[in-house]
Amino acid sequence: MVVQKDKYLKLLSKEYPTVADTITEIINLEAIMNLPKATEHFISDLHGEYDAVQHVLRNGSGNIKEKIREIFQGRLSTREMNQLATIVYYPKEKIDLIVSELESEAEIEEFFTLTTSRITELCAFVVSKYTRSKVRKSLPKDYAYIIEELLFKDAIMTNKEDYYDKIIDTVISLKRGKELIAAFAHVIQRLVVDYIHVVGDIYDRGPYPDKIIDMLMDGHELDIQWGNHDVLWMGAASGSAACMANVIRICARYDNLEIIEDAYGISLRPLMLFSEMNYPEERFEPFMPKIDPDEEKKIYPEEVRQIAKMNQAISIIQFKLEGEIIQRQPKFEMDDRLLLAGINLEEGTVKVNGKTYPLNCTYFPTIDPENPFKLTEEEEQVVGKLQIGFQNSERLHKHMKFLFSKGSMYTIYNDNLVYHGCVPLNEDGSFMQMDIGGNNYSGRALLDKYEDVLRKGYIHRKNKERNKKYLDYIWYLWEGKASSLFGKDKMTTFERLYISNKETHLEKKNLYYHERDNIEMSYKILEEFGVDPTKGHIINGHTPVKESKGENPLKADGKLIVIDGGFSKAYQPTTGLAGYTLLYNSFGMQLVSHQPFTSVENAMINEIDIVSTRRIVDKELERKTVRETDVGRRLTRQVKDLQQLLEAYQEGEIVEKVKK
Repeated sequence: MVVQKDKYLKLLSKEYPTVADTITEIINLEAIMNLPKATEHFISDLHGEYDAVQHVLRNGSGNIKEKIREIFQGRLSTREMNQLATIVYYPKEKIDLIVSELESEAEIEEFFTLTTSRITELCAFVVSKYTRSKVRKSLPKDYAYIIEELLFKDAIMTNKEDYYDKIIDTVISLKRGKELIAAFAHVIQRLVVDYIHVVGDIYDRGPYPDKIIDMLMDGHELDIQWGNHDVLWMGAASGSAACMANVIRICARYDNLEIIEDAYGISLRPLMLFSEMNYPEERFEPFMPKIDPDEEKKIYPEEVRQIAKMNQAISIIQFKLEGEIIQRQPKFEMDDRLLLAGINLEEGTVKVNGKTYPLNCTYFPTIDPENPFKLTEEEEQVVGKLQIGFQNSERLHKHMKFLFSKGSMYTIYNDNLVYHGCVPLNEDGSFMQMDIGGNNYSGRALLDKYEDVLRKGYIHRKNKERNKKYLDYIWYLWEGKASSLFGKDKMTTFERLYISNKETHLEKKNLYYHERDNIEMSYKILEEFGVDPTKGHIINGHTPVKESKGENPLKADGKLIVIDGGFSKAYQPTTGLAGYTLLYNSFGMQLVSHQPFTSVENAMINEIDIVSTRRIVDKELERKTVRETDVGRRLTRQVKDLQQLLEAYQEGEIVEKVKK
């Protein structure tokens, strides 16, 4: 150990070669640890709703408008504050609108001068709790020097006021006022929230998950806790045909096939031709897509019929592929999902859990009653061609690699345990076990093993033989009863499509969801993951909070917080709102509920922001500093190492480097 310590200190001395360098860094780190804790932003269940999500990130869940009120209340009118906020959210677009309504060059110059002054003041306030080094790293290259000069101007040296004014005047005279303001807006958006936790389900239902990922790739520091819909796409990209079929079916169901074809360049023509040849128009009624009322007039009836037939074709392929998995994996205990085997084609019925129900669609042209789960030759060809498309999509794999690099099944960050779905429980409250590779896992170990399976499944995606042992488990994460991402006893997709009797549609939730208000259960889960339950919280997504029916997102006396309020438009009639987010800053935690987002145009033209309501979850008795966070604990270790290096210099154990 002594030898290793000496080696480490010698390596450290290369970065800090003198006593002065070492002392300077100790002072710097100690100073940083006394700064206020930076703001964390938790956001969940984005479901492809790019416009709403990007607006919430641009406005920091209302944080920017709060900062504007703190600074300018009493100095600016409500209209002026709203205008400034909108400029921060959408700088170039809003400035173009404002300038187009001004009548003279003098008015335009006055607007740019005032706005630059105000946004500089706002930006200085936002960055005041960061080191100059951190702020410098966030500055856009083109305007870094100018912004830094204006942000850190010396208020004491009044004789430099002309210097600062001249900077602004020159920028405006060179017709670069808009670009400078946009650069300030970028810094504010980046630093009003320091770190983002995306608590799962970027994909499915909404139209633009790819745009959300592009935005996340080009934005804040963040981590991602994978959701069940994310894992479905990750499984499809890893080579799981069953996951791929589910992806296509869901996109067809929500009229979002453009995600596959346009966003990721994957041709669905083989499926379209197959469905046209095998599924007549009069037999597809249960498979009609859910169409956004705002888009209904833009879609031709023939296109709707085509999507419905593709949905029908891929659904049968999905049930067959899933049946094959269930038959070769008896440990999954999913024989009740082998419903194709219970179909009586002559009578037009199906047997579910021992009871017989009439089918509302009796057309199954590709099912062999003797071997109902065997793909026809044509179906095999369709699946093979679709898989090649998923394997060869560069943009899809760029996004999947991002999900794997930033993502995990759960994270523990600043004493909070964050995951998308649940920790599966048995009926007696014990942690549910799952056999993976001949070993039983439960609790934290189960989530760790699921993550291991997901990563190896993607790494070995080009080696079909080696990948076999992972892909079935990746699909199981989508709808298995011991999946931490699903949390129900079964997924009744077949019943919802083919049986009108709603008693067959029921999906029993895992005990976890009935025990979320039990503070003892929250303590048990936090302890299982090594989190101090007196300090920590569980932060959860996955299940929409039905606020319109009186459900409270704060469970177990605030120990468990559910932040899926329904960004997805499909959920909003049920939830009564458009999502929860959570802010955690130096003063404590605030839960923010959002009303539905109308449009970017409405936000820019009419300055209609998302109406957000805040409530305190936890309030710090004393303002929390960086020293009390994970970053602070890491910096404390660095200071300890540097102090040992300093002692080694002073004792002559390591010789200072002479600077030339």
